[in-house]
Amino acid sequence: MNKTICELFAGVGGFRLGFERLKTGWDTVWFSQWEPGAKTQWAHECYVKHYGDSADNNGEYHTGEDISSVDKNNIPDHTLLVGGFPCQDYSVAHTLASSKGIEGKKGVLWWQIRDTIEAKETPFCIFENVDRLLKSPAKQRGRDFGVILACLAQLGYCAEWRVVNAAQYGAAQRRRRTFIFAYRNDTKYFRSISKKTEDLILLKDGFMAKAFPVTEISEVKKTTLNKDIVKVSDEFSFSFENAGYMINGDIFTAKAIEKEIPPINLKDIVVDDADEKYYIPSDKLPKWTYLKGAKKINRVSADGHEYVFSEGPIAFPDPLNKPSRTMLTSESTLNRSTHVVADPVTGSLRLLTPVEAERLQGFDDNWTNTGMPDRMRYFCMGNALVVPMITRMGEVLDVIISKEK
Repeated sequence: MNKTICELFAGVGGFRLGFERLKTGWDTVWFSQWEPGAKTQWAHECYVKHYGDSADNNGEYHTGEDISSVDKNNIPDHTLLVGGFPCQDYSVAHTLASSKGIEGKKGVLWWQIRDTIEAKETPFCIFENVDRLLKSPAKQRGRDFGVILACLAQLGYCAEWRVVNAAQYGAAQRRRRTFIFAYRNDTKYFRSISKKTEDLILLKDGFMAKAFPVTEISEVKKTTLNKDIVKVSDEFSFSFENAGYMINGDIFTAKAIEKEIPPINLKDIVVDDADEKYYIPSDKLPKWTYLKGAKKINRVSADGHEYVFSEGPIAFPDPLNKPSRTMLTSESTLNRSTHVVADPVTGSLRLLTPVEAERLQGFDDNWTNTGMPDRMRYFCMGNALVVPMITRMGEVLDVIISKEK
């Protein structure tokens, strides 16, 4: 089995970098990165400057275009499909043309992944999403993830998932993300894992348990998906835990306690020569102090209901002796979520530099220093994944691929 990858929603190449760091022969044959509404496709330009562009089967270049306009049959064959797609509304309805067809909401990117899987019949997939995917939407908990699992089952795939806190596995950021590993039912891995008991899959023998070791799991909960995806969309609700797997439409899930690997602390990634432009002016400190502090604000809802909006304080500045909070795309702007540190050399308060933002995500220094403005460097890092988590999964997949020959 060739070690070939197709990377959708590629950003600045986190999946690709994670696999290339293995140095075990992985080759990305095609990728797609397009930011809707963006005049300049900064992330795509950054990706291409590092890796070059990728032609499709017709020798044409469509990697920087809307993936929904791409003919999935023209994507080169690949062994592994990867991508970090957004958490959206995955509800579906029957198409008017056929009661057997389904139609998802326009612009929901999961359907582009589904169409790619259907066209290319990729043996293995790894996807990344936010941790709330397992609980959305609020009015029908678990429906969206149920729709995704039902789609995979319908296409002949099984799947494992884990919500991973990167700081628990040696990273410098407390970033929780859902990782999904899907595999086709005709792989040797399927035949091997299907013989395992549910608790062993979740505790030590499954893909996720090997990539992200756990110390224990709670009692396993079970349910079965309806074969009709529309009924899943309309009726399914389930309390997914942070670990689980789906095989032949049967779902098994349990709460896993992560086995902590010593993390990198924020002090380990800060630079000692930050430019003056990253320091906070004294006249802005009162605003920063207010944003980071606790609040109780009287508000009135759209229907006239009066209520008190409250929020607790955020450490100000961020402590250097522990992993950082999650970085968002708004990093460096004047808002509550932006990191502020006391510079280890001067003691003055400042923002993280773009290089420090890259280090939080496990990228090489100056990875995004490709001509894009600082605000976009932060944006791209806020959208990125923690690269070492990909390398951890790649190590497990290398073993799986070696047995597929």
